[in-house]
Amino acid sequence: MTDMLNENNPGHPPLIFIIEDDDAIARIVERTLEEFEFAVECFRDGASVLRRMSTKRPDLCIVDLGLPDIDGIELIRRITEQANCGVLILTGRGQTIDRVMGLELGGDDYMVKPFEPRELVARVRSILRRRQAGTSSVHGQRRYASFVGWTLDCAANILHSPDGSEHILGTAEAMVLRAFLQRPHQILTREQLIGQRDLSPLDRSIDVRISRIRRKLEVDPQNPKIIKTVYGAGYMLMATVAWS
Repeated sequence: MTDMLNENNPGHPPLIFIIEDDDAIARIVERTLEEFEFAVECFRDGASVLRRMSTKRPDLCIVDLGLPDIDGIELIRRITEQANCGVLILTGRGQTIDRVMGLELGGDDYMVKPFEPRELVARVRSILRRRQAGTSSVHGQRRYASFVGWTLDCAANILHSPDGSEHILGTAEAMVLRAFLQRPHQILTREQLIGQRDLSPLDRSIDVRISRIRRKLEVDPQNPKIIKTVYGAGYMLMATVAWS
């Protein structure tokens, strides 16, 4: 049973959208999530879920990359632009490029079919816990963090650049940046940044997210000055942070 609540509808279980055109797989995912008391809605294509999201916002979307009407990578981009929700990629594509692209565009995690249903539930819960922890930390502190000319609006996940332009961050990306801002000039491990213990050495999702952040913040992302790599240890934010 889940111990989390729907942040879009407090008092109700988290709402999960399943976007999967294989009916057999969709039924397995739906039954598994309902067994653990998640609220679930299923969609066979990208267009239908985007229409639904105009009236109902999920807490998390489980997205297949091989959809009939739109490539799953493009759908993830549209979902993260339209809603502040988690994204779990569930696909038969195991290529590294698909994994990297999915995570770069806002995916929180990536699973390859065939999959173990209980592992799926564990990963869904992990994403929701990280999002809930990020929301709680925003409520417990001041809203704006300013550093070297940049300002992060922690409530809206909007990064304001020194020239006044705005960048909307995906949930996972914003959580990583907030972790840096809360502990500047400290070495943070990959596990600390992603909020997950016993992270696999092969899991490169945090590196992808830091790469995306660097492309926004750094003059030369290949030679970063703001977020430094501490080889063999983790990463460090080399900036003074002011909260307001």
